[in-house]
Amino acid sequence: MSIQASLIKAAIKMTPTFLITMVANVVLRGIAKLNAFDFDLESRRLRMSVRLLGEPEDIVLHLDNFGVTQRGDQYYFILRSAQSNKPWLNNLMAHVTHQCWPIPRIPQLAPYMGLVNELLELP
Repeated sequence: MSIQASLIKAAIKMTPTFLITMVANVVLRGIAKLNAFDFDLESRRLRMSVRLLGEPEDIVLHLDNFGVTQRGDQYYFILRSAQSNKPWLNNLMAHVTHQCWPIPRIPQLAPYMGLVNELLELP
């Protein structure tokens, strides 16, 4: 693993959850409130709880075993497992899991895709 990738992983681990929650809630103001957030880059796990404005209960989402892979010069995102406390969201996620989704080629991001692949490379 490159030094750059190691530094980014360390920064992600050290970023306090309350800071992520606070920034997300500023961005989502008037739409939703992020109540819980847990991201583990090593185990490829994301857990979050969001309450949409006007809704009585949170939407809880668990994403597991996700990452980026490369085939030739194209990068793909893969999500292997997703669960929620909402049946409609489980049905939606069933349509996107276990598939390779091409990541669009954006010229400004092209120099960084190798680093993203290194950070989120699937085992």
